[in-house]
Amino acid sequence: MIKREKYLEKIREFYHTDLIKVITGIRRCGKSVLLKQIIEEIKELNVLDDHIIYINFEDVTFSFIENYLDLHNYIKEKIKDNQKYYLFFDEIQMVQDWEKAINSFKATDNVSIFVTGSNSKLLSGELATLLSGRYVSFRLAPFSFREVVELKGITDKKDLEEVFNDYLLWGGLPQRFEIQSREGMQTYLMDVFDAIVLKDIVKRHNIKNIQLFQRVMEYLVTNPSQVFSPANMVKEFENENIPVSSRTIYECLDYAEEALLMQRVSAYDIRGKRILSRKDKYYLTDLGLGQILNVNKKTQFGAYLENIVYNELIYRGYTVSVGNNNGKEIDFIATKHKNREYYQVTYTLSNKDTEEREFGAYNHIQDNYPKYVISTDKLDYSQNGIIHKNIIDWLLE
Repeated sequence: MIKREKYLEKIREFYHTDLIKVITGIRRCGKSVLLKQIIEEIKELNVLDDHIIYINFEDVTFSFIENYLDLHNYIKEKIKDNQKYYLFFDEIQMVQDWEKAINSFKATDNVSIFVTGSNSKLLSGELATLLSGRYVSFRLAPFSFREVVELKGITDKKDLEEVFNDYLLWGGLPQRFEIQSREGMQTYLMDVFDAIVLKDIVKRHNIKNIQLFQRVMEYLVTNPSQVFSPANMVKEFENENIPVSSRTIYECLDYAEEALLMQRVSAYDIRGKRILSRKDKYYLTDLGLGQILNVNKKTQFGAYLENIVYNELIYRGYTVSVGNNNGKEIDFIATKHKNREYYQVTYTLSNKDTEEREFGAYNHIQDNYPKYVISTDKLDYSQNGIIHKNIIDWLLE
């Protein structure tokens, strides 16, 4: 397994501080491995093994820890002196009222605390109130394409395209690269999807009509990179004799976002300088979780490519919105440190109409921020100050 240096570099300066380190990410994106890499680095600093406590709450060994009192009592028994202890709690959302125990450790003990969770609302509610200003958070993603290339040790450019095509369809969840057969990989990804749906959503929100919920979720994850219209979805389900309300659709979207299965991106009116309501787009955190359900459907390569670009921009630390330029959509406005970049994404520019549409989307944008068009084409289509990039070259920059 590769060392996830991009994340470790951000977290290292906090190893020994009393700020609580909160790491969130979709199931199986590598949170446990990252914690173990942090532990190894801390051990190299001559911290004694008995001053490092690691608990994975998905391990049945720790099933006796059901609530904050169980956790509090267990850890208190392990702390024997006043030297600093390093506490690692993996998938902590499985412990009821866990934030009360964490707050107690921080207030009374010499500890450095790391927690992970598979829920975007891990820091909502009471924890945010108790620990306001006392934690730092990090969002962990599945492997980027660059990390996949590093994992596979690819040095020959001829092999990059094959690896990219695999990544485009099957995503970057780390463990799936340990599985050799296509059938085994599909089984693994389906198990991950079921765990997200059943454990992180159905159980958490006490959903009764599981069959309907799963059908709605399947629709959402097999149609990435688009503005969802609940009204249109209601009509489509009615055509299949499946009654569903707009409210249910909105709830499913919220649950998918909360479980980090999908990410919502708001639309921004470039000219009016305002957020547009009801124009949100949704992107899969990992494309493999959509592909396994994409049965008897034509693969939407353009949508998948757009999804990859979105995930990469987030990985690179940008804040991303969808742009609206006088009625024309700009796929992404990416902002970081008050600098802005624009991105258009299409599978290929070989069609003249497509070329004119993608480059023409930037007409009437008067600022001098960089403007890009990303595609799979190897020829350079750059024109009028707008930069064209091959997707693989851009991902490896």
